[in-house]
This record gives sequence, structure tokens and C-alpha cells, in this order.
Amino acid sequence: MYRREGACLVCGRNLEYYDKAIKLECALCGQSFDSRAACTDGHYVCDRCHAERGIEVILDTCRRTASRNPIAIMQEMMEDPFIYMHGPEHHVMAGAALLAAYHNCGGDIGLSEALAEMRARGSEVPGGACGMWGCCGAAVSTGIFMSIVTKATPLTGRSWQLSNRMTARALGAIAALGGPRCCKRDCFTAVKEAAAEVKETFAIVMELPEKIECGFFVENKQCLKQNCPYHPSARK
Repeated sequence: MYRREGACLVCGRNLEYYDKAIKLECALCGQSFDSRAACTDGHYVCDRCHAERGIEVILDTCRRTASRNPIAIMQEMMEDPFIYMHGPEHHVMAGAALLAAYHNCGGDIGLSEALAEMRARGSEVPGGACGMWGCCGAAVSTGIFMSIVTKATPLTGRSWQLSNRMTARALGAIAALGGPRCCKRDCFTAVKEAAAEVKETFAIVMELPEKIECGFFVENKQCLKQNCPYHPSARK
């Protein structure tokens, strides 16, 4: 199912969010889930159906890329029709792009194993976590990235610190730009912060573009436009 102009994968209408979860049936797989969102016409698509094809695109791109630029890696992924304007696939995307760039810069990880772990952990972060949990999934994804490369667990010391600091750093930068959410803006921001953290902590220098310009704003009805640093008309 290819992306439409609006948020709903079935009809393209906007989503509406509820204060409390209700039982809804996924329009694609038919299973019922507790959810706090459906489109204005009543369609609901579960996180797994929303993200499944996109995550395959993400992992395939990261396995084959030789790029050291995590932003460029993400921009390539974002062009694929199964990477929607918004959605939980971004919770895997940010960390996966960082893992690929880190590996290509000489970082000591087994990429295939690391990507599999990124998929498993990132897929547990639900869609809408930015608003419902107060913790954007793109920021969490950078923390997962850091946890994987440092082998953090709840019982480790320095790696536990680095992982939580990474999420906090990314989340602070995302929050500073204001809402409403934009999965593209949040991924660009989180990954920039992660590249800076990697440079400062490990002296591994990932490549970054001189300027990040978003080409997906036309798909985002809540775009901040000139108030977004990645919009072509962004204020300096």
C-alpha cells in the first residue's frame, strides 16, 4: 500500500487522536488492538502493518550502503513509497542509518546483527509516542543506537549513561523546534545530534551535509514551513 497525500493509508484522510485508547480493528490485517488514533473516516492501521514494508526498505538500504553520511542514508530511504510521511518505521530508521554510517566510518560493530537488534527494539516504540508518551521515537532510536554500539544494559555503567544521555540530547533538540510532530524533521534533528555525540565521545566523524533541505513538506499538512530549519524557505 503506497503512501497517500494524507496520513491514513487506506483513504488519505487526516488522523484524529483520542485521550483514551479504544479497541479498533486494523483495516489491513483484521486484528484488534487498543489504539488512540484512527482517521476521520474511521480507518485504523496497526503499527506492524504500517511499518513492516518500510522497515524492510530501511534494513536493505543500510546493509548495502557504503555512505558515511546518516542523513543521506535516511534521505535515500525516505524516497521509497513504503516510507510514509509519518509513522513508526521512523523509530527504526534513525538508529539504523546511524549504525550503517558508524560501521562505514570504522565503528566496531557487526552490522547485520546490530541492524537486527535495531529492528527488534525500535519496533517496540509505538506510533504517536512523541505526543502520548512525551518521548519522540526518533530520539529513542538514537538512544537505541548508542545502546547497541556500547552494549548497554540496565546494569552497565558508562554505556547506560551514554545511551540515556543520547536520547536526552536528541529529545531536547527536537522539543526546541516545537510541535506538531514531523517524523522527517525529528529524524533529521535526532541524527544530527547523534553524529555530534559520536564525534565527541568516540572521535568517529560521520559525514553530514552542509545544509539539510527537506523535500517532503508537501506531504505534511502540519508542516511548520519557514519555522522548520529544513524547509526551503526556512528563516535563518
